[in-house]
Amino acid sequence: MLSSKRLQFRKMVENDIEQYHSWRNDLHVMKTTSPSLDLYSLEETRSFVENIILKSTSSKSYIIEEREGNTAIGVTSLINIDTKNRNAECIIDIGEKDYWGKGYGTEALDMLLEYAFLELNLHRVSLRVFSFNERAIHIYQKLGFVKEGVMRESLYRNGEWHDIIIMGILKREYLSKR
Repeated sequence: MLSSKRLQFRKMVENDIEQYHSWRNDLHVMKTTSPSLDLYSLEETRSFVENIILKSTSSKSYIIEEREGNTAIGVTSLINIDTKNRNAECIIDIGEKDYWGKGYGTEALDMLLEYAFLELNLHRVSLRVFSFNERAIHIYQKLGFVKEGVMRESLYRNGEWHDIIIMGILKREYLSKR
């Protein structure tokens, strides 16, 4: 199990489906991370978790827990893991809004990067972020991610077009910030 001062990661299990479902259907949680703001039935979420998350051979997903109370506060994943080229994409969602703005996302992403670079020996980790999510962009830059590209006007949200920014960090860049 991966852990830091305040957080720990654990593998997602079937008992997490209902909690994950509540985050996945909370539009305030998903508006800054999910390209579609669809609502899902519990069965759709169960199928997604069982078939995509739990059975994946190219991703690793973890529940983020606050250590003090073993409270699940979010989920993080390395997806599209390419072992030949040592690349992956990362995703992070803090689903419990009481934990927003308190550094938990930064701490969890740093833990995920440490795992990606020092345990999995990846060379590069990337992510996608919506251009209006300035708080996340600031966090990613603070951790060492750099802007690599832009998918111009590829997200339609609230009657407006927004860019999706591609950011990445190399192992040597991560290690130089430690």
